[in-house]
Amino acid sequence: MAPAKNTRRRTSKSSNIESKIPKVKKNVELSRLKTDAGLPVKEELAIFYPPPLVAFKAIFCLRIVSAIWLHITDCDETFNYWEPSHYLLFGNGFQTWEYTPQYALRSYSYLLVHTVPAWIYNSLFHPSRLLLFYFIRCSLAVVSAVAEVYFYKSVCREFGINVGRIMLVILIFSPGMFIASTAYLPSSFSMYMTFISMTAWFYRKYHLAIFSTALSTFISWPFAALIGFPIACDMLLVQKKWRTFFKWSTISAVIILLPLTETDSSYYGRFTIAPWNIVKYNIFTSRGPNLYGTEPWYFYVLNGVLNFNFAFLLALATPFLLVLVKLVLPKKPRNPDCLSLILSLGSFYLWFATFSIQPHKEERFLFPIYPMVALCGAVSIDSLQVLWYRFFIKKGLHYAKCTAKAALFILVVYSALGISRMLALYKAYHAPMDTYIELTKVNANFAAKSEINLCVGREWHRFPSSFFLPDRWKLRFIKSDFDGLLPAYYLPDSNATKIARDDMNDANEEEKSRYVSIDSCDFLIDLDSDSPSLLEPRYSEHKNWTSIYSVPFLNAKKTPSWVRSFYVPLMWESQSNFLSYHLLQHKLEVLKDNYWFDAAQHNY
Repeated sequence: MAPAKNTRRRTSKSSNIESKIPKVKKNVELSRLKTDAGLPVKEELAIFYPPPLVAFKAIFCLRIVSAIWLHITDCDETFNYWEPSHYLLFGNGFQTWEYTPQYALRSYSYLLVHTVPAWIYNSLFHPSRLLLFYFIRCSLAVVSAVAEVYFYKSVCREFGINVGRIMLVILIFSPGMFIASTAYLPSSFSMYMTFISMTAWFYRKYHLAIFSTALSTFISWPFAALIGFPIACDMLLVQKKWRTFFKWSTISAVIILLPLTETDSSYYGRFTIAPWNIVKYNIFTSRGPNLYGTEPWYFYVLNGVLNFNFAFLLALATPFLLVLVKLVLPKKPRNPDCLSLILSLGSFYLWFATFSIQPHKEERFLFPIYPMVALCGAVSIDSLQVLWYRFFIKKGLHYAKCTAKAALFILVVYSALGISRMLALYKAYHAPMDTYIELTKVNANFAAKSEINLCVGREWHRFPSSFFLPDRWKLRFIKSDFDGLLPAYYLPDSNATKIARDDMNDANEEEKSRYVSIDSCDFLIDLDSDSPSLLEPRYSEHKNWTSIYSVPFLNAKKTPSWVRSFYVPLMWESQSNFLSYHLLQHKLEVLKDNYWFDAAQHNY
């Protein structure tokens, strides 16, 4: 059995959990130390400890479920990452203004990290494009699960097994992790790197901590460098490892930034440093991110509660609880082998404060710091256990054992809320994925044309990607009430990534050349609206269109907020209001009525 570790010990034999893991035959930990409450304990006190392999299996199960069943929650994921990847693999796909040479905000190097394994898989097995989509997603699930287990081991070593096992439950049943773990987004890649960089830091592998932070900064999202700030403070101000810091910072920059710059410059046809371009656009231009809408200061609090329920509030309260624990417990000398709590947990509060004061807020902006949300939440629950033990029990037993039932109750409630949220996401919003998967069946029975136009109006932002379109099918836009800039197909040119386009802009101004006449549409995907307009009628009720497939989609406007947020069996269906999500086929034999319009010209 592994020896106990109830304090944040690192170098002693009793605390070296990693070296003991292969020898552990039972999932227990024996304590021969004093409790954090300063009281003696029995010599052989068993504490349940899920080993890494068990932890991996549990995490991986939820991540695979996410990869297969979760819908795409952000249209930015589709048009800025799935679509360019489809272009790299198959030579066609949508291009956004960020990928045009005159702006060059996005890095093709990030896309290649995902598309090269997909290209190998496609070359060996020749799967359908739909299977290739899920191959990439499942690959992300594996990467996330491995990174999470690596982090879990380091937390057990640095913060103690009780904190580690609580954090494991928070990670597994977090709706936020359910969404972020398999999202094809730079913020998700930065989340993986946060797992790795923090783990390396807790193990004192400073070179790996710096390199993974640099990967996160250059490959995915330059603002992720903020997460590495506490690591830099520890190395420069506490450990005085100036030489190591600057040596590995330089090595990381050379190894990562030079190939990245060469790759992006090759694709864009001019010298390009994509990370710098995105920083310049977001900080040093008058437009920046504010162009796409702003949210109130409490947006991330509400979003955090949805994705981590009360664990997010506990994470925010961690500094106060730690101060309280320090005040009520007997004073003990600080273990020099432990990191400062201010530094080791500080990245969450630094990130949260920085992004909360920014006007433009999106759910994915918190993805990189999700590992620290789970860790801080676990530290808070552990602190509550210590305080409860100190004030109400005061027996000569380990605090974790005395308060195990209370902690278990908290985690069961947390897990139930998390599962309820995941089920609500699937049952309420999975209709677009089901509808686009149906196209494969429709294609088998529709051989009338060499090119089939599938049109979208109000539902353009729920298009999951061209991976869902069978051969011969093209997605087309018809005019809707949306008046911003829509993406356009890459030009049919071998140098399409290098060609500057006049039909792109960085001001989100509508480009009318995107639209086609509804007369040219063979199929149409539409959501019945309870408030139709001239540009967004209920197409399913028009005699020129017939619904060949429909599934329910939650009507958020007429459904109570608690029903939208959590699934409660028996009650959820009766309290929810649904609209129909349609795949419509054009009735070619019906003449067009005079009030149908050419959307491209706005002639009604």
